[in-house]
Amino acid sequence: MSRVTCTPSRLARKRRLMKVAKGYWGARSRQYKVMKETVHRGWQYAYIHRRLRKRDFRRLWILRINAACRARGMMYSRFINALSKAGIELNRKALSELAIHDPKAFDDIVEVAKAAA
Repeated sequence: MSRVTCTPSRLARKRRLMKVAKGYWGARSRQYKVMKETVHRGWQYAYIHRRLRKRDFRRLWILRINAACRARGMMYSRFINALSKAGIELNRKALSELAIHDPKAFDDIVEVAKAAA
């Protein structure tokens, strides 16, 4: 008896991968083995970079807060320490947005932090 290799489940798997690899160049979108390797590698990179993105954004927020604090005569580390002493529980993302879009409110927060330090 001959071996069947084109079962519906196998074709469905191939079609799913082909859909993901649509737009890839050359063999990456045409040959199943190369397509599978490329798509799986892409999924690995996506998984890793979803986690790295969180670190990158936190680093960006800290840079922005640091620049805003230094413009107002305070260091970042002392600013964060003074905020915790003053009982202000704003996260770094919110502080960064305030420093960019509402400098007046950020000035008030820096004054509170200076008083608490």
